[in-house]
Amino acid sequence: MTPSELAPVFFLAVVVILLTCRLVVFVVGRFGQPPVVGEMIAGVLLGPSLFGLVAPGASAEVFPPELKPVLYVAGQIGLVALMFATGYEFRAHAGRGLAGTAVAVSAAGVVIPLVLGMGLTLAAYGHVGIFVDGVSVWVTAAFVGVALAITAFPMLARIITERGLSGTRFGSLALASGATDDALAWIMLAGVLGGASGEVRPVVKTIGGSLLFVVVLFLLGRLLLRWIVERPGLGDDTRLLLVLVVLFCAAWFTDTIDLYAVFGAFCVGMAMPRGENSERLVRSTQSVTQVVFVPMFFTYSGLNTKFDVFADPSVLVFGGTAVIVAVVGKFGGCWAAARLRGEPRPVAVRVGVLMNARGLMQLIALNIGLAAGIVGDELFAALVLVALITTIMTVPLLSLFDRREAGARSHARTGREEEVVSSG
Repeated sequence: MTPSELAPVFFLAVVVILLTCRLVVFVVGRFGQPPVVGEMIAGVLLGPSLFGLVAPGASAEVFPPELKPVLYVAGQIGLVALMFATGYEFRAHAGRGLAGTAVAVSAAGVVIPLVLGMGLTLAAYGHVGIFVDGVSVWVTAAFVGVALAITAFPMLARIITERGLSGTRFGSLALASGATDDALAWIMLAGVLGGASGEVRPVVKTIGGSLLFVVVLFLLGRLLLRWIVERPGLGDDTRLLLVLVVLFCAAWFTDTIDLYAVFGAFCVGMAMPRGENSERLVRSTQSVTQVVFVPMFFTYSGLNTKFDVFADPSVLVFGGTAVIVAVVGKFGGCWAAARLRGEPRPVAVRVGVLMNARGLMQLIALNIGLAAGIVGDELFAALVLVALITTIMTVPLLSLFDRREAGARSHARTGREEEVVSSG
């Protein structure tokens, strides 16, 4: 397919993607779910699990194989902008006088799912067809562990903001813990990807390049970003252009050293100075990319998700067990850590619920693993199932605990009023 033939196909696919995402977002929004849940579901619906199954001819016309690389690149633009904003938010929420508890919750939320995920994968070896030929079982186990350890920080931040929970104890603690959690998980994912090559040179390139990138970014790049943001006389368009140049240079370099573009974008967001100009620039990068390009990433993920692999009972059992392990490890681990740090039960349980959501962040990790050749169709589908279920359950659980707490307060208040009446 020539570029001139691919262009109209691309535009038609974009129309289908955007309208489907908006429709599903509207439907799930009626049930209190955040937009990211609708976009995740829409991506799966547009893939071979539904659209390709019900209308294979139409699916092949709208999403021919030649289109997938284009959707991947377009989705990467959306992810780079999203991770840039995530890194910026990390700076805002990483320290709120909650350091000790946040570190404990984050450590539990990473270590326990990591160990449980690796244990589940090792136990499945030889019994479930989720392993890729030529990839070490230890690399697969480590990847699954890291995937289960990830928290959907952007979605977590959105839920907390939309529900007006930013000033609450559990909201602040979840944001600080989630930001730290994701930073640790991304570092571990980079280590897994480096080790997957089985050669010293790629690992040295990734580690050495990462150190060089961090040093240059935080010694020189941060000064450059401050100059761009604060330089008098620069117009908003010029500031945005220069920030995007820095952002895409970082994405290029981290992709080149096999650390992947999302890592570079996240670090640039962290390096951005705080202030009104920076807020405006971050919002500017989000306006179009969030609406147009991020849904393309969900669709690309959906095109790679084949739920027909669950026709194999062993894969279905693995996927279901992975969901249970993910919830026990993340929700249970974060809840227990918060309680051990002296947090009240209502705070601890809400922190566990929020930290349990994987959402977009796990899908990013899965696509990175797919691109690196260490994830096959069966494992991809099983972990997409984890991402969907743990994300969908977040808002209903929060609402359930809110109703229970409100009911308990009402019951206690009624009891006190009855005591006053009887004593009078």
